[in-house]
Amino acid sequence: MDSGYYAACAGLLARTQTLELAANNLANVNTVGYRAHRPSFHSLLAAQAGGTLLSPLNQAVNDFGVLSGSSLDLASGNLEHTGNDLDLAIEGQGFFAIQTAAGVRYTRNGNFALSARDQLITAQGDPVLGEQGSITLPPGKAAVGTDGSFSVNGAVAGKLRVVEFAPGTELLAEGGSYYIAPKGSAKTSSNSAVRQGMLEASNVNPVAATVELITVQREAEMLQRALFTFHNDLNQAAATQLARVP
Repeated sequence: MDSGYYAACAGLLARTQTLELAANNLANVNTVGYRAHRPSFHSLLAAQAGGTLLSPLNQAVNDFGVLSGSSLDLASGNLEHTGNDLDLAIEGQGFFAIQTAAGVRYTRNGNFALSARDQLITAQGDPVLGEQGSITLPPGKAAVGTDGSFSVNGAVAGKLRVVEFAPGTELLAEGGSYYIAPKGSAKTSSNSAVRQGMLEASNVNPVAATVELITVQREAEMLQRALFTFHNDLNQAAATQLARVP
């Protein structure tokens, strides 16, 4: 079969998967603490049957780019003032630690509140972790220091567990602005500062995300047309040649 057909097919698959990432980024442009997903590609060489070595020409026409996955863009979003004492943002590369039913998760979304038991919780209702477990605040106005320490009426009431990850650590998005980290990879933050009364916006640029979505969509449409053309040519060639078979 014509290598162009395979190239168009592989390209369309990769662009379709990239389109899903671009659409997801754009859909979360207003999600607090959201981290954009960036596609990554790798080269796939279609080897000949029987393990025969390909010639340089065959390698050139059978080397296809396919989507190998995605990675998180860890660039910080803008910090926006809210005036809510329990809205917290992190300046730096740190993450808040959250206790969920599935285990500890990490987030940049500091839109916190107090439960009926005065426990600090996320918008999903999960306890926010401190250095000594969950954080319970006594009645009164809470103040939060840059190191994550809570004080109410001048008395220390707990300290947030803020963690960082080594460069290259693979974080897996779980939904709800939560991320899963490899076991043992979370280290106590030393270069991050907590900002009270602020939230971190998504790091997705809406204009750039829209342009990317349109570009990827057009590329997918072009590859789809190319695939259709190759398909028609192959059908025509097959019909012509089969008619000549004795």
